[in-house]
Amino acid sequence: MVNPKYRALLRVAETGSFTQAANDLGYSQSGISGMISSLEKEMGVQLVIRDYGEAHLSAEGEDLLPWISNVCNGERQLASRIAELRRLDRGAVRVAAPTSISTHWFPGMVKTFERKCPGVELHLMCIDDEAELERALWHGDADCGFLVAPAKRALKAIPLHDDPIMVLLPPDHALGHADHVPTRTLAEEPFIQPRSRSIREAEALLRNSGAKPHVRFAVDSDYNVMNMVSKGLGFSILPGLLLEDATLPLTVLPPQLKMRREISIAIRSADTASAATRAFVQTVRTWVAQRYEERRG
Repeated sequence: MVNPKYRALLRVAETGSFTQAANDLGYSQSGISGMISSLEKEMGVQLVIRDYGEAHLSAEGEDLLPWISNVCNGERQLASRIAELRRLDRGAVRVAAPTSISTHWFPGMVKTFERKCPGVELHLMCIDDEAELERALWHGDADCGFLVAPAKRALKAIPLHDDPIMVLLPPDHALGHADHVPTRTLAEEPFIQPRSRSIREAEALLRNSGAKPHVRFAVDSDYNVMNMVSKGLGFSILPGLLLEDATLPLTVLPPQLKMRREISIAIRSADTASAATRAFVQTVRTWVAQRYEERRG
C-alpha cells in the first residue's frame, strides 16, 4: 500500500493547498498537516512552506518530490506484479474517462471485457478536466485513461479513433441537404457556445476558419446545447462522438474546413502496466475498431 504521508505530500504539491489535498484524499486538514509534519521530522528537512493559507514546496521538497513520486508508483507496481506472479484471477483496473467516453463507449467495452476477464473489476473515474485526468494517470491514481491527443505529459498513448468535429443546425435549416456547412454560416448565424469540455474543439474550428461568431448563449451542458439548437435558437459545434446517439431532431453536417480530434487510451508505461490493464487496453482497441468498421459497413 502506498505510504499515506507520501500521497499527502504529492497532493499538497499538486494543489498548493492543505485543504484541497485533505478534500481530495478524504482526510481532515489537520490530518494532512500532521502527516506532512511527521514526514518532515522523519526526513530531517522542511518539505513544505506554509504561507497564509497556501502551501508550496521548499527547495528540499522540490528536490525530493520526483523520488517520492517514483516510490509511490513503484509500490503500486510491486503490488500488481505480486498479484500476477501469484496467478490471481481477480484484480481491478481503474479507468479514467471524460463523460462523453463513459456515456457512449464504456458500457459496451465493459460487456466485452467481462466476457474475456470475468474476474477483473473495472472502476470508472469520470474526469472531464483533461489536466486532472493526465495527473491521475501520471501519479498512478488511474491505471489507464481516455485522452484527446496530444497529451501534455510523457504518457504512452495508443490512438483509437479520429473523431470529426461537426456543426449542429436546427432540423429545418436551409442547409439540411447540403454536404457541408459554409464558413460564412459560422459567422452570420447566432452561435450556441458550449462551455463544457467541448469548447476547445469549437474554438479551434472557428479560429482556423477565421470566423467570428455572434454568441447568443453560452451553455455549460452539451445536452442543453443540442436542445437549444434543436429548438431553432442557433447553431453550435460539437465532437461527433457526442452526437452518435442523439435523440433530438438536429441537422448535423461537417464544416467546410474539416477538423478531427484524435481519441487515445493512455497508460503511464507499457513496461509497468498490469496484465489486467494491458488486457483492458487491448479489448478497447478491438472494440473501437469493430464499432466503427461496422458503422462504415
